[in-house]
Amino acid sequence: MNARYVWDLRETDETRVAALGGKGAHLGALARIDGVRVPDGFCVTTDAFRRVVALTPSLDGPLDRLSRLDPDDREATRALSAEIRRTVEAVAVPDDVAEAITATLVRFGEDEAYAVRSSATAEDLPTASFAGQQDSYLNVRGTAEVLRHVVRCWASLFTERAVTYRSRHGIDHRTVHMAVVVQRMVFPRAAGVLFTADPVTGDRRTATVDAGLGLGEALVSGLVNPDVFTVRDDEVVSAAIAVKRRAVLPLPGGGTHEVEVDAERRERPALTHAQVLRLVRLGRRIEARFGRPQDIEWCLVDDDFRIVQSRPITTLFPVPEAGDGENHVYVSVGHQQMMTDAMKPLGYSLWQLTAMVPMHEAGGRLFVDVTRRLASPASRAGLLDVIGRGDPLIRDALETVLARDGFVPPLPDPEPGAAERPGAPAAGGAPAPVETDPAIVTALIERSRASVAALERDIRTKTGPELFDFLLDAFEEHKRVLGDPLSFQVLTAGAEATWWLNDKLHAWLGEKNAADTLTLSAPDNITSEMGLALLDVADAIRPHPEVVAFLGRVEDDDFLDELPKLPGGSGARDAVEAYLDRYGMRCVGEIDITRPRWRERPAALVPALLDNVRNFGPGAAERRFEEGRQRALEKERDVLTRLRALPDGERKAAETKRMIDRVRTFVGYREYPKYGIVSRSFVYKRALLEEAERLVRAGVLAAAEDVFFLTFQEFHEAVRTRRVDRGLIRRREEEFRAYRALTPPRVLTSDGEALNGSYRRDDVPAGALVGLPVSAGTVEGRARVVLDMEEADLEAGDILVTAFTDPSWSPVFVGIAGLVTEVGGLMTHGAVIAREYGLPAVVGLDGATRLIRDGQRIRVHGTDGYVEILS
Repeated sequence: MNARYVWDLRETDETRVAALGGKGAHLGALARIDGVRVPDGFCVTTDAFRRVVALTPSLDGPLDRLSRLDPDDREATRALSAEIRRTVEAVAVPDDVAEAITATLVRFGEDEAYAVRSSATAEDLPTASFAGQQDSYLNVRGTAEVLRHVVRCWASLFTERAVTYRSRHGIDHRTVHMAVVVQRMVFPRAAGVLFTADPVTGDRRTATVDAGLGLGEALVSGLVNPDVFTVRDDEVVSAAIAVKRRAVLPLPGGGTHEVEVDAERRERPALTHAQVLRLVRLGRRIEARFGRPQDIEWCLVDDDFRIVQSRPITTLFPVPEAGDGENHVYVSVGHQQMMTDAMKPLGYSLWQLTAMVPMHEAGGRLFVDVTRRLASPASRAGLLDVIGRGDPLIRDALETVLARDGFVPPLPDPEPGAAERPGAPAAGGAPAPVETDPAIVTALIERSRASVAALERDIRTKTGPELFDFLLDAFEEHKRVLGDPLSFQVLTAGAEATWWLNDKLHAWLGEKNAADTLTLSAPDNITSEMGLALLDVADAIRPHPEVVAFLGRVEDDDFLDELPKLPGGSGARDAVEAYLDRYGMRCVGEIDITRPRWRERPAALVPALLDNVRNFGPGAAERRFEEGRQRALEKERDVLTRLRALPDGERKAAETKRMIDRVRTFVGYREYPKYGIVSRSFVYKRALLEEAERLVRAGVLAAAEDVFFLTFQEFHEAVRTRRVDRGLIRRREEEFRAYRALTPPRVLTSDGEALNGSYRRDDVPAGALVGLPVSAGTVEGRARVVLDMEEADLEAGDILVTAFTDPSWSPVFVGIAGLVTEVGGLMTHGAVIAREYGLPAVVGLDGATRLIRDGQRIRVHGTDGYVEILS
């Protein structure tokens, strides 16, 4: 194919990103929208840039070194990117490229003033905007100057900020190419930026306009404060008018300069309200054309708007698709499951197929629509009460939405006896009481084990489309087990007994969170047993120094095959294998089936195992469990003795004893349904990966794990037709990378507003970080900020600070003194296990991993729910 070095903007659209870069392609598409005026111009294509790179072999070495750099090594990035820029800037424009640019300038007007602007292929994309990462130059005059600034734009592909941005988004530097947009300059009375959605709250119905006098450079550079207009439903709802002391204007001979604004113009709005509304309507047309909220740069020339750029707002959290035009309120599933990372399509589609309630995907996360339950007064009260006990931030966010007139229109309460959704508690009500009998828990656990064993047995012979038909039936069994009414009654009984004890003992004895001690070492807690069991594995390894030393060097997952070659290694391997047989289906982020399990990556357990070898002595598991049990018994005796001394004390003590027995009988079972779900999911995963391997052997897939980027339904269709859209897989991979950078809100509305709630407390010391108290006690120690369990390096007495902890973190809990997380509630897994191990814990502390630095001394107030950073 012959290279083409110049395209007129009016013959392009957004499909030409490879040739024109993101900015050039979008400008071409903008120019095709009726009523949208874009300054005339052309684009120097990426073919010209490739030609320059091909003629500059001295770039090869620096580019190779750049690809190997750690994106956090700022000094090396700065030095290497500067070296590459100097090399590019020294390049002479090839004659044929220069001739193409010059001929086009003659056609547009050699003596005109131009804006010369960078347009990289990884820019203005739906998943990465690259806003401000490359350079632009205004009021460039003369052919020689245009050519010089084209070269400067090429070089700006390697600014330090652009290199770092690409590295952090997983974009290969060699795959990104630079085009350059050359447009006739416009000399505006005012300029600025329009966001067609509120960039702070995410509200899609609210647009904001930033406006200033003269060229937009004054706003972009931060030289002046803008006028800020907020528009909702075609009405200006607020206007903050800035004092305009400076402006940037063009110079007659080229370039720009700062000037002082005349005194009489300083306090005048840059735009009238009518102009603001006209601009927002124009923005809505652009938004509709591109199908997503836009960040639009505009200029006002003679009361007419010129659009000089439009890019997607990539920081907004996506909204679930409802398609009915009605208002909806969604609650995050990840905040309930203590896993707020983005999930891959196979992972979230399996959850949607096996969940007891409809779940909606957005940004790789799952949400439950609670609109109808909020709309009915009776169900609203019950929902807010349950959610508020577990996570006050979600309740506060929901109450914020409810306070807005008309967003959740009221519905009448359901008729008495009206059918409820299967598996759900009655609106605002509770399930039937259950007898306090340990045999009930034993029977439920056996029932779950039998169901998993039957699944493992029956799935072995299923392949091809038959496997997917079998799995659809298995998902119904999955929901039947999950929705077992007796199981639900036991879970509710344990939770309500906990709440009863905390409420009553606080009222009667002034004790806060007394249940935290009363539930220590409760029986049948599969997650706490998992953490203690790794202490037993450490006991099998500790006596063998060569095994310990070998594990310290482990880097891959075949280490179990090497262990028997060492003295004591066979026993060590048997201990690890036995642990994996029972818990190998678990991993960090285990609600996503695509995450590697411990059985698949046993090396993930090695750091925690070595911490146990180093920090504990033999028999620690049994000793710790018994110590917890004794503390619970002592607390029970103390509480009952003090109650009997109160008026009506015998009744209060008898009621409390019944609740203590109930909570100790049932609270451990809280963790078992999740264990059953994950056990079943691992069976599904192994069968699905075997099917993916068959597709690889048939040449349908490039790699088995490509199916992770297909939904279950798409995977089923690929097996049936023996065809797959590899382009779809690549697009899903790009989306997933972008979604990982987004932080999901606790509550999301159909308008796109992301809400996280507030604690609204005034009972904590000044400067303290406020969260939710979930495990009583106070502890002081070194904060270890850990984002990946495999990188944890903990010592006895350390306080773990992390984003979230699902059950897979339990092996780490046995060696720490306290816990702080950004996500969580009273009954989420991290809180349950913290109480089980007697660790003071504060969860739901927004920004904890950013506000607390690794190595700082902190004090965790687990009873009152706040953290102090100590000097």
